[in-house]
Amino acid sequence: MAEPITLEVFSDYVCPWCYLGDNRVKKLRDEYDVTIKLVHFPLHPETPAEGRTLADMFGVGAGEIAQKNARMQGLMKEEGLPFKDRSHTYNSRLAQEVGKWAETQEGGQGIHDKFFEAYFVDQRNIGDVEVILDIVKAAGLDVDEAAKVIEERTFKDAVDQDWAKSHQYGVTGVPTFVAAGPDGQLHGLVGAQPYEGLEQLMQTIGAAKKAG
Repeated sequence: MAEPITLEVFSDYVCPWCYLGDNRVKKLRDEYDVTIKLVHFPLHPETPAEGRTLADMFGVGAGEIAQKNARMQGLMKEEGLPFKDRSHTYNSRLAQEVGKWAETQEGGQGIHDKFFEAYFVDQRNIGDVEVILDIVKAAGLDVDEAAKVIEERTFKDAVDQDWAKSHQYGVTGVPTFVAAGPDGQLHGLVGAQPYEGLEQLMQTIGAAKKAG
């Protein structure tokens, strides 16, 4: 029996292209016999706890930020995704650690969507502990256990390993999609690829299409 094919998706909760790409990955998972593994990436690890304005981060004025938001609004609308104009980015490190923990819990995978929605739709600071715990509650997971994960940094090493893998693979932007082909060679795509591009990657690595 063939080994299951794993598609590693390098991503960060504060990356709009990752939010967009995640929607296409869901469709891919439904249509192909492939396991999706989220690998956390340090997009803006220097961001302070209170967040940082996009104008400051990009070094541009309000007009250019408005243009960026308008462009993203159009792309999200085409994808059927809710999206509110952004003014800030936030530090996603603790959210990533809680996301790693959530994957060890029954039904915990859904928290990834909750983090994206909290930031891109509800405009919340997902670096804030209370906000993170609200998201944990919304995902139906144990809030007390999540608080302990944050306090004790139980999943710090797991996220460190993801960040190290990003460096090892030479990933410098997200989303990045990586999978091994039949010969063991790694194949990858960078950026919010159209669905057809992801399908082509599936064919390259020999992923079978699901019946029906």
